[in-house]
Amino acid sequence: MKREKIIIMGAAGRDFHNFNLCYRDNPQYQVVAFTAAQIPNISPRIYPPLLAGRLYPRGIPILPEEELEGLIRRHKAGTVVLAYSDLAYSTVMGKSALVNSAGADFLLLGPDRTMLRSRRPVVAVTAVRTGCGKSPTTRRVCQILKEMGLHPVAVRHPMPYGDLKKQVCQRFKQIRDLDLHGCTVEEREEFEPLIEMGVTLYAGVDYAKILREAEKEADVIVWDGGNNDFPFYLPDLHIVLVDPHRPGHEVSYYPGEVNLRRAHVVIISKVSTARKTSIRQVERSIREKNPGAKVIYADLEITLDNPGMVRNKRVLVIEDGPTLTHGGMPYGAGILAARRYGARIIDPRPYLTGSLRETFRKYPHLGKVLPTMGYGEEQLQELNHVVRNARCDAVISATPMDLCRILACTRPTLRVRYELKELGRPNLREALKRFFESNK
Repeated sequence: MKREKIIIMGAAGRDFHNFNLCYRDNPQYQVVAFTAAQIPNISPRIYPPLLAGRLYPRGIPILPEEELEGLIRRHKAGTVVLAYSDLAYSTVMGKSALVNSAGADFLLLGPDRTMLRSRRPVVAVTAVRTGCGKSPTTRRVCQILKEMGLHPVAVRHPMPYGDLKKQVCQRFKQIRDLDLHGCTVEEREEFEPLIEMGVTLYAGVDYAKILREAEKEADVIVWDGGNNDFPFYLPDLHIVLVDPHRPGHEVSYYPGEVNLRRAHVVIISKVSTARKTSIRQVERSIREKNPGAKVIYADLEITLDNPGMVRNKRVLVIEDGPTLTHGGMPYGAGILAARRYGARIIDPRPYLTGSLRETFRKYPHLGKVLPTMGYGEEQLQELNHVVRNARCDAVISATPMDLCRILACTRPTLRVRYELKELGRPNLREALKRFFESNK
């Protein structure tokens, strides 16, 4: 039987998951390549035979997305599957036009084909864009579940940028596990705060295997989403965040609108710093797309260590990388804290080198803020270079991790923390309590 040739467009995450579930052991299809985008230094690589399975004894090449059109023609691929997230609808259809013009079908796999069912209750936290506040919401959910006497285990959306053979199924319980698994800055940003609050979490590449392992020790699986992707596990309670600082994005980005339409609970975050007209616009979107969803209003409560140390001082502000880059935000909690406490924000651009300089060219909305682009040792050294050489009195770090664990912090480095704070009722505690009481 002639196998249909498939190419999967991805960014080291959902692409591998979709392959594992839908194509790995299916003799009707031959996946000839993955293409990679968004994340630096993840191509060219090989999806290894260990993960690719018996039909792929040599593994599968991972190549730059820029080569997609040529790959379609060279392999006579019949279908290209888009498998990454946080894309404007115009961008999605632009990719479809490229694929169709080369003669191939363009496919988006949906939740029914790509969600695994768990033996445990699954609470999922996702969003309509990167940078809405998923991570503090996940922490808030885990805190409430622990207070209810339950044992939550978090499973994080994949970020496997290293040796895939070593990242099949990773378990993180202590901070030293981050070093053991050679985690990047982006991984540390997501993992470290949960570990510090005593929550075990899993991540990796094979999410069927990860689910089996997590179920062994969990009362509840908490899916901690990435970007604006929908969950890999079928949620029993699906919590989705929308951002009134980007009104309209909840209905114009893929697959964020999928999350909005499927949500049981929608959290409108950052309401105290958003315009009322923007909040009303987001509220209209919720009513139009998902009128049955429960709506919670919330803030991201920002605190700064020792704020007196930055007043009238020159500060370098470091923010969460994905929020600023493909999330499209010009600033985050670090800039807000610096302004609130009267700091003088310096421009990091004169001190950039290598790929960090390229990041600022690629994302021209970036200004006086340094994103934590630390996907590998080289980028980490570039970040270190800026921190060492910037003419400032202090560093304000708004990344969720402790940067001084991996950088040479030669100046006072003050951490910004941001936690979800629900405003009024309904709130998350009520939503979770009602869910578990109705599912006894």
